[in-house]
Amino acid sequence: MNENRDKDVIFTTPPQETGPKKTEPKAAAPQGTEEKERTGAVSLREDASAPATSRNEGAAGGTSDGASGQKGTLPQEERKVCSSNQSAEKSAHTAEAEPDLAYKNGKEVFKSGILGFFIGLAVIVPGVSGSTVAIIFRLYDKLLYALGNIVRRFRKCVRFLAPIAVGLVIGFILGFLAIQKLIDISPFTVIGLFAGLMLGAFPAVYDEVRTEKKTPLRVGLFLLGLAVPVAVAVCSVFLSEGGQSLEGLNVGHYLLFLVLGYLVAITQVVPGLSATAILMAFGYFTAIMDSVHLSYWQSNPAVFGVYACLGVGFVLGLVTFSKLLTKLFARSRAAAFFVIVGLSLGSIVTMFFNPDVYAVYLRWTTDLNVLDLTLGIVLFVVGVVAAYLFVRYERSKKRAPAVPKSGRTI
Repeated sequence: MNENRDKDVIFTTPPQETGPKKTEPKAAAPQGTEEKERTGAVSLREDASAPATSRNEGAAGGTSDGASGQKGTLPQEERKVCSSNQSAEKSAHTAEAEPDLAYKNGKEVFKSGILGFFIGLAVIVPGVSGSTVAIIFRLYDKLLYALGNIVRRFRKCVRFLAPIAVGLVIGFILGFLAIQKLIDISPFTVIGLFAGLMLGAFPAVYDEVRTEKKTPLRVGLFLLGLAVPVAVAVCSVFLSEGGQSLEGLNVGHYLLFLVLGYLVAITQVVPGLSATAILMAFGYFTAIMDSVHLSYWQSNPAVFGVYACLGVGFVLGLVTFSKLLTKLFARSRAAAFFVIVGLSLGSIVTMFFNPDVYAVYLRWTTDLNVLDLTLGIVLFVVGVVAAYLFVRYERSKKRAPAVPKSGRTI
């Protein structure tokens, strides 16, 4: 019996020893899990495009059959986390692309007011471009962003646009009351001054493409931009329907004024296009200018419908076309600016070829006014020199490093 008991003991001892051996994979499972966690942490820091198999291989070594059910779930969780990281990085990149619209000092507010002033003048003086001034002041991208995102970023954009709007009103009123009267008296003299200013500022526009490669396509885009304002000027001089009236209008006329308001808005955000030339080409410039009078409003109150249609089209044009230009610059900024350079140069040429100046040329064929001619040439030279000196000043500021009050360079 004792021998049998010893045999039983001897017989039963091996299963007790093998029991822990069966549980050894269970004890090793946490090690495999820790290796998974380490591998997953490393993979999250790597590029999201890394193959998932390379992450699973490191985790497969210490995993038993009981833990194999977790192999497929971990990569899915990692992909979700990586996708979230990619979305966060994309959002951060978008936020970085948004320009800073906050004014840091009164000088920046004043510059925006000057920009608005020239935008207001552009409606009165043929060839004047507020967008060209925006490029000189390095406010062009901010202006497009603020106009195109005024609904989505209302408070931020309105704060940026407020000084520009004030300057626009002042420029329009001054242009209507003073400069337009001077144009009626001596158009060549006034046009000479503003043409000189635009020509002197042209290098600031050309700076945008100075270092870009001049491919045949880009040269063609430049020539296309050069031809557009020239064609508009020719149409306004030779193909215009003549002076139109704002009386006896029908629904078709009001729809036309919506379109004209939209076109005028485009001229305000695209350098080189003239709102005056557009209105002259359709024959409504003189009629609209003459309608701004109390006696006319009393005799023809329907003109306020014209103003309303022009205003609605103008606002729609500013918002939608600015948004379009922002997207276009994001895709192909260099090609777009080759067109803008051509438009800017063409608009300077057309300042000396519009209905007002053409009428002066016709008068000079029989009676040359030497004083007007001389004064126009002198003011043209003065405008070129003054604007170019300002462009050089802005270039020097752009190249100079920003130095804080502590004296260290940022």
